[in-house]
Amino acid sequence: MSEGLAMALIGEGTARTGFRRELSVEQWARLPQALRAEPELELLGLWAENGAVHAAFRPASGGAPLLATLAVTGDAFPALSPARPGARLFERAIADLWGLRAEGGVDSRPWLDHGRWGVAAPLSPVPRATPGDAPQPVFLPGEGEGVHQVPVGPIHAGVIEPGHFRFHVQGETVLRLEARLGYAHKGVLGLMRGRTPRQAARFAARISGDSTVAHSWAFAAAAEAAAGIAPPPRALLLRGLMAELERVANHLNDWGFLCNDAAFAWPHARCGALREALLRAQDGAFGHRLMMDRVVPGGVSIDIAPSGPGMLREALSLIAAELPVLRRVTEDHASLQDRLSGTGVVRAEWARLYAAGGYVGRGSGRDFDARRDLAYPPYGTLDVPVREAGDVEARLAVRIAELEEALRLATEFLDRLSPGDILTVWPQPPAAGEGLAVIEGFRGETFCWMALDEAGLIRACFPRDPSWLHWPLLEAAMEGNILAEFPLCNKSINASYSGVDL
Repeated sequence: MSEGLAMALIGEGTARTGFRRELSVEQWARLPQALRAEPELELLGLWAENGAVHAAFRPASGGAPLLATLAVTGDAFPALSPARPGARLFERAIADLWGLRAEGGVDSRPWLDHGRWGVAAPLSPVPRATPGDAPQPVFLPGEGEGVHQVPVGPIHAGVIEPGHFRFHVQGETVLRLEARLGYAHKGVLGLMRGRTPRQAARFAARISGDSTVAHSWAFAAAAEAAAGIAPPPRALLLRGLMAELERVANHLNDWGFLCNDAAFAWPHARCGALREALLRAQDGAFGHRLMMDRVVPGGVSIDIAPSGPGMLREALSLIAAELPVLRRVTEDHASLQDRLSGTGVVRAEWARLYAAGGYVGRGSGRDFDARRDLAYPPYGTLDVPVREAGDVEARLAVRIAELEEALRLATEFLDRLSPGDILTVWPQPPAAGEGLAVIEGFRGETFCWMALDEAGLIRACFPRDPSWLHWPLLEAAMEGNILAEFPLCNKSINASYSGVDL
């Protein structure tokens, strides 16, 4: 088989939009074999709607994602996970949410559905009641002399999201880690259906609170593509400003907590104070500390306050002034570096295989950033840091470099602001359409696909957080590490629990 076979096979499908091809049953059945022959083709996501399954791929040659669709008449479809392990969690979620089974898949266990929703397959045309007691979860076994299990969660110390971790441990060494989610289920996909994009934007903003700007922007951009409209230039600058502020706040938060998990409290305290100063400035500028519900289809819902630019510049200058000291202390503290270096390695081949986004991918040599490689306004030239080691230290180094670049970009967007409209009028009468968008959030590329029906209402939508492809990498990165390093590995990858629990 020659290189590019999978792309050629998808290209043979019937064109449904400029970016989506519908494959026949026979063509889809050939897709796993073709994917094995084209390892460079990245799987970005796999999801369903009534009567169909969709897969999103990013060509190795660059360019926008390409979607492949299979019309499903029964309750099963040929699995892609034997050729793309990143499809495993998507296939389990499709079974839980839509009731469609991935034939030949590598893992058929429930994942998000714990048997407590009251119905099975809630997004299917006819959800089924789930009588009886909830079944006990089944975890993959660990074998060897002296192997024992350590359960952690779903309730954890501190104010963090719920998730269960099952460790198989031999002495102090972790042989296997498995994460079980589904404790933050919100029914987002069902709530979006049948609503206008502007009505449903509130659900997108709450997929993962730390990425509210990124998810809102991806959702809005997909809706705008489906409706055939463009937001005003000032709105795009404000979106870019908010996205970079969100990046700064989250990278400061992760930086501090990584140091704290290694028992080095001073950077945690300083990063927390700097983040708090920024959140207060964001509240003053946009009326919300996290800027939730500010990015909406057609533009932004609120303009920056007259005093906002000054407040934000002051906070950004404060952060920029302290960064050199924070960075030097972090890099020169021997006991901290001893904990970070060589811990939780995500090998480069894993990052490529799972199309890992953000600091997880770039910390393991995957040189991709949607702001640069799928360029969209208001972005122009930017520096994209990449490291090769793949450990906790490399991911932190990428965060720090990205934080510095985000400070520059946020200042640039403030400088470029000029008077103008902030919201485009939504088209009337509404019409059917389909759109997709990829926005670079702080975790990596945030993907959203949306289909509107003839009344302009959402027929189906799938917002994909980068964490779908990061959770398996956390499991892999923990193997061979000691149990005490789990907080470092977990915070270093920082996958969202809520972001995948749709």
